[in-house]
Amino acid sequence: MQTTSELDFRQISWRTYKKKAVNEIVAELGNKDIISTDDEDLKTHGYSEWSTVNLDTLPVAVAYPRTTEDVAAIARICHKYRVPLIPFSGGTSLEGNFSAPYGGVSVDFAFMDRILQFNKDDMDVVVQPSIGWQDLNQKLANMDAGLFFPVDPGPTAKIGGMIGTNCSGTNAVRYGTMKDWVINLTVVLADGRVIKTRRRPRKSSAGYNLNGLFVGSEGTLGIVTEATLKLAVIPETYSVGVVSFPTIREAAAAAAGVMRAGVPVACMEIMDDVQMRVVNLSGSTAPRTWKELPTLFFKFSGSKASVAENISTVQAITSRNGGEDFEFAKDEREQKLLWSARKESLWSMLALRKNDEDVWSTDVAVPLSRLADLIEVSKKEMDSLGMFASILGHIGDGNFHESIMYNKNDPQELEKVERCVHNMVNRALNMEGTCTGEHSIGWGKKESLLKELGQETVDVMAMIKQSLDPRWILNPGKIMDVPWLPKETHATKADVAVTPIRRLTKQRASE
Repeated sequence: MQTTSELDFRQISWRTYKKKAVNEIVAELGNKDIISTDDEDLKTHGYSEWSTVNLDTLPVAVAYPRTTEDVAAIARICHKYRVPLIPFSGGTSLEGNFSAPYGGVSVDFAFMDRILQFNKDDMDVVVQPSIGWQDLNQKLANMDAGLFFPVDPGPTAKIGGMIGTNCSGTNAVRYGTMKDWVINLTVVLADGRVIKTRRRPRKSSAGYNLNGLFVGSEGTLGIVTEATLKLAVIPETYSVGVVSFPTIREAAAAAAGVMRAGVPVACMEIMDDVQMRVVNLSGSTAPRTWKELPTLFFKFSGSKASVAENISTVQAITSRNGGEDFEFAKDEREQKLLWSARKESLWSMLALRKNDEDVWSTDVAVPLSRLADLIEVSKKEMDSLGMFASILGHIGDGNFHESIMYNKNDPQELEKVERCVHNMVNRALNMEGTCTGEHSIGWGKKESLLKELGQETVDVMAMIKQSLDPRWILNPGKIMDVPWLPKETHATKADVAVTPIRRLTKQRASE
């Protein structure tokens, strides 16, 4: 009688292996509620209205672990049956980061959303992956900690996804990106082993920088189940300012001037005339309306004296670049109101969609000296599309986003949008920039990554992936292609095992 190890993998029903894996997970963890195969659950974990990329395949199951040990058991079983594992936390990533091109099990951390340890004197906190950054800051405020976590992407983002994509947000110009705030991680590897990247001191030179390896790896190297994060002291005072400009180039030039002057602004954001109109049309900041002109948003923080000095310097720089009517918040209520236009930008765009419309939102980043050039030419091409299209972004670190509304059922519109985005990315790369400032690569920007870094560099990434995940079950198809699968099968063959399709030896089957 033939054994599994003697069969050609092409003769084995991959569905059978997935079913065995799911059943074994339930049996080992002793909780049938830990796994869902509900159709709506599967769709939620494989399709996203936020994403520029959605594939036709969905996960075959969703796992809801409660502990690191649960995740380790799930990984061990999926590794045994070669079933893909896709980490899921907030579900708001933009480049198909949590899509399931090969089916598999989506690991949703909804029940792992707690603060595990707060070390006030050390200014750090240990959290699980599904706590939102806003929830974390609210809990710190409730404890009267005098501390906060400064990385602030979309309001619904969770710590796990923020680590996976090395996200940033409006505070990045002052506080940096996610990688700057991670002290250590607890990580479940592909075969179920559990490691900790470091201990708790803020400074260490002990061994390889494994934090730098896992932060930004999008769950392709390991699954983060706990994170120790640095916290920052809440500044003495804040102020918010808004200033409009006649053209997008003048706004970008003013932003670059502020950075070159060394002004320590807490945030500096840009929104073009279209995006300001979007906010007005959505009514999200009503009764407040805005000038429909290219606009810079500033947040200042620090001592009262330093904030006043920084405001004066920024006013002078923006005035020299055509800035008009610099407006400041008088109190905390006005601060929230003035800043709300920027934080509501993507939601405002989504709220204006009609039946068959989608919003394509993606980003690039370039050196500051090229920022005004890139934004100006990209804005002109967007305006020529004849569609609702806007520019916004974290301009203080050379990062901006294009958001384009289009009819997803119109091939001509889709082709125009793809070409526009492709041109923006290529221009950024030609200016020594990057194809993604903060959304990471996911499924959608693999070709751009290859253009940016070259085949040799991507090959090194693949070698690291191969060493940690030789069966390529961790979020396969993200950042780079599965090497033994032809490209044309990637989005269409949900039942293809993420393994080489070849005859198994007894030795390999037992691996």
